[in-house]
Amino acid sequence: MIIIFNPTAGQRRRQRLERALAVLRHVGQEFVVTETTHTGHAKALARAGAAEGCGLVVAAGGDGTIAEVAAGLAGHGAVLGVLPLGTANVFAWELGIPVRPDAAARLLTEGEPRLVHPGEALFTDRTTRLFVQMLGAGFDAAVVANLDLGLKHRIGRGAYVWQAMRELGRYQFPPLRVVFEDGEARASSVIVSKGRLYAGRHLLAPAAEIARPGFQVALFHGSGPMAAAAYGAALPLNLLPRMPGLTLRHATRLRIEGEAVAVQADGDPAGRLPVEVRVAEAPLRVMLPRLAGMAQAA
Repeated sequence: MIIIFNPTAGQRRRQRLERALAVLRHVGQEFVVTETTHTGHAKALARAGAAEGCGLVVAAGGDGTIAEVAAGLAGHGAVLGVLPLGTANVFAWELGIPVRPDAAARLLTEGEPRLVHPGEALFTDRTTRLFVQMLGAGFDAAVVANLDLGLKHRIGRGAYVWQAMRELGRYQFPPLRVVFEDGEARASSVIVSKGRLYAGRHLLAPAAEIARPGFQVALFHGSGPMAAAAYGAALPLNLLPRMPGLTLRHATRLRIEGEAVAVQADGDPAGRLPVEVRVAEAPLRVMLPRLAGMAQAA
């Protein structure tokens, strides 16, 4: 077992990691911990570990770290394990992975690998970005792009709320064009979701199935600060899917166009529009809680 740890969030995250490691030591599980030092390092470490024959590669961090490790495992047989140490931990909540470090550590030794189907973003410079939970373009991506990381480390999710309030006063809500295989649509913001949840445990895409190829695409038609504030107020109440001005539709491939609009993937800045979004070439095996009567993924 290789554990890839993102230490950037400071001492609290390291303390949570140590609680998980204590459980692994207690059950006699051998492991090696490696720490990331820069963007893309987790992907390289995961790829190297899988190439060397490691059967379980663990992402210890937030959703961005998980996505990087998942990208490094693409095309290899290694299983992705998760120690959710991030701010929102959307991927963990989506799949029933415990967010308590001790329980998440036990899952690494007691769970079963099952398949999930990530998404992939292709930008005009031919770079690609794998995402495991969601990709956004528009207002939420502007919040992510301009987020004060120091503030995020100090107050957690509150930093996103603070930055969203700042963006309400300055974001211009440029129109976006979304091209599907069977037509096109216009929106002020777009979230392409692999799972049901967004920004923690909040419901966005009720029909999304992370274990199947494809996405549920949220098209936000309301434009301007009043509409964005209304969407934000509905989110913690789990009312967002029923909000006027929001359309949800299924897709397996789409293109989002807009004039230099920011894109975020799994809560990290990912680039600028235009972007093509598609199902990743291969599914990913993830260590998850055992399901009664379900055969272990091959």
